[in-house]
Amino acid sequence: MGIDVHQHIWTRGFVDALRERGTPPFLDGWTLFLDGEAPYEVNPLDHDLGHRLAFNLRYGLDLALVSLSSPLGIEHLPPGDAWPLLDAYHDGALELPPSFRAWASTCVSEIDAPRTAKVLDSGFAGLQLPATSLLDAEGYTRVAPLLDLLEERHLPLFVHPGPAGAEEGPAWWPAVVPYVQQMHAAWYAFGAFGRPRHPRLRVCFALLGGLAPLHVERFIARGGSTRGVVDPDAFLETSSYGHQAIDAITRVLGVEVVLLGSDAPYASPPEALLGEAVAHQISVTNPLRLLNMEGAVPR
Repeated sequence: MGIDVHQHIWTRGFVDALRERGTPPFLDGWTLFLDGEAPYEVNPLDHDLGHRLAFNLRYGLDLALVSLSSPLGIEHLPPGDAWPLLDAYHDGALELPPSFRAWASTCVSEIDAPRTAKVLDSGFAGLQLPATSLLDAEGYTRVAPLLDLLEERHLPLFVHPGPAGAEEGPAWWPAVVPYVQQMHAAWYAFGAFGRPRHPRLRVCFALLGGLAPLHVERFIARGGSTRGVVDPDAFLETSSYGHQAIDAITRVLGVEVVLLGSDAPYASPPEALLGEAVAHQISVTNPLRLLNMEGAVPR
């Protein structure tokens, strides 16, 4: 049994919606155009359902949570541009086989809590927001109505890197520099501004929160809280990291808040090399707790 809390798959309807656009983000065939980035050739197999089902079987994944790719910038578009794409994503995600569930998404350029509530109530595991909307006090104030929805429904928040234009430079630059910086800021912003207002919210940060928890010594030295204060409802998933980073994070926060996240199709589940008990904790026990499904068996 295994649960992957972070995958991406573009359904036919979502691909069609991207192809109908003439301004970024849009697809021309399988060439993706984003603001501030060079054109990117998408591999159709990356979003082929049969290929993904075989991938999940190979890695022993019984349940995968799919999410919208926030670096596309869809959530930051004006509502009239954002919602047709969001609706296409939501419709396709709800039609996936039972071995998938999905994170809902929403427009953050203009907060629409009632519309987001209807989406959440249609069967989503929780809500994903781009880290670019959660970098400071102002960001958490703007999205507070959305986080209130999650607390009311006992659903979690998933924080994912947002847009990171980098037309010049190596292909790995956005994933290694801006994404990590965004997640680092979002982790500390949540502790400073999000958690005080939302004490019951469960939240999961992608890519181990940009390894932000490893800066705890500097945090303490500059006036932060004392070592040993761990938020049991602030989780981190492992996407694109391996044994070294996972081991370091568990030494700071404990294994109880680390989850399996692959970021498929862009990466594979990590080999944590921490033993069977820890592997089970990361891939089953902790994800069930994030999803408020303790005692449940993935479909």
